[in-house]
Amino acid sequence: MEGFRSSHCVRSTVTNQFKLNNSLPFNKYAYLTTHNAYAIEGEPSRTGVPRVTFTNQEDSVTQQLNNGVRALMLDTYDFEGDVWLCHSRGGKCYDITAFEPAVETFREIEAFLAANPSEIITLILEDYVRAPNGLTRAFNDSGLVKYWFPAARMPRRGGDWPLVSDMIAANQRLVVFTSIPSKEESEGIAFQWNYMVENQYGDGGMKDGRCRNRAESAPLDDKTKSLVLVNYFSSIPLKQITCVHNSADLMGMLHTCYAAAGSRWANFVAVDYYKRSKGGGPFQATDTLNGRLLCGCDDVHACEPSVPTMCQTQPPPLSPPPPSLSPSPSLSLSLSISLSLSLSLSPVDQRRFFFPQWPLDTSSSLYIYGASRLGECPYRAGRFQADSADSDPGRARVGNLFLANICTKLL
Repeated sequence: MEGFRSSHCVRSTVTNQFKLNNSLPFNKYAYLTTHNAYAIEGEPSRTGVPRVTFTNQEDSVTQQLNNGVRALMLDTYDFEGDVWLCHSRGGKCYDITAFEPAVETFREIEAFLAANPSEIITLILEDYVRAPNGLTRAFNDSGLVKYWFPAARMPRRGGDWPLVSDMIAANQRLVVFTSIPSKEESEGIAFQWNYMVENQYGDGGMKDGRCRNRAESAPLDDKTKSLVLVNYFSSIPLKQITCVHNSADLMGMLHTCYAAAGSRWANFVAVDYYKRSKGGGPFQATDTLNGRLLCGCDDVHACEPSVPTMCQTQPPPLSPPPPSLSPSPSLSLSLSISLSLSLSLSPVDQRRFFFPQWPLDTSSSLYIYGASRLGECPYRAGRFQADSADSDPGRARVGNLFLANICTKLL
């Protein structure tokens, strides 16, 4: 699946969340995002002079997309009478900071979208193009316009985005944001911070226990913006330390930003050198986010294939009794007899007694464990915590979920 080799601090690809489930709104997924996706190490100079600027990635844009990156951060500038991608300062591109004309990168993206008709790509532009309709021309010349997702369809008051399946069916599979507010009206390119919140970039966004918004963004807990972008990269990109940044530190910041964003998981996770980590890295972080967003699991692989919004390890919820129904003495006696009867059965028969519709090969020990603790129903449904004294906390957690369902049914 992922081809991760920890000794080389590399993992090769991310899980495709749309292949698991593409029926949710666009804002209910997480997307691996490459910061300065165009600033590629080893990219030859296109201006005739050696480049003097930082790089942030090692793969071509095409390779990034093939490996599961679904959002690209690009810096667009006026340069040489055209729109170029530059890693510069002060809003001006120079020979020593220029990488390539934007249309060439756009054509790579167009080729990927043409070859992958079920994928959606997001472009987040740090935009310094002042030439009227300069970006529009570049998008037209590259052929990307035919995939354009119109800004008019983007929710402005915190509502859900269209379903991914509908975006794919309409072939509106390119989502583009600009940092220039006037271009939403003049060129139809969505102003980024009308639709998303974003944390501080660079070193300011890497402080343990802190996740604050960048100056241009609304506060992270502003839920009138449906998308959440989390940056996690240093101000000066150094490959030697990126393996550390892209590992446990990254996951820690995603949890910090979850709290800061009003209990919302990130939709975009922006990193440098996206393959580098001491473990699963940005790939695993994205899988974790998609697990949380799609089904509430710690990993997208734990989502139930037949019911993608449910964890595989979580027993199906049982319907509680009608609110108006109060247990009568005869019902209480019946329940008492049922409990006594069930606990006198063999483990397999216990599970048959409570869940006759479930196949016998379904993690029997988890359900048996829960059934063996039916005497703990006084805790009441929904108030269980994993038994930390248990030798297998994972089993205890699922056993408690099972027990919660039983108590909901019986109490």
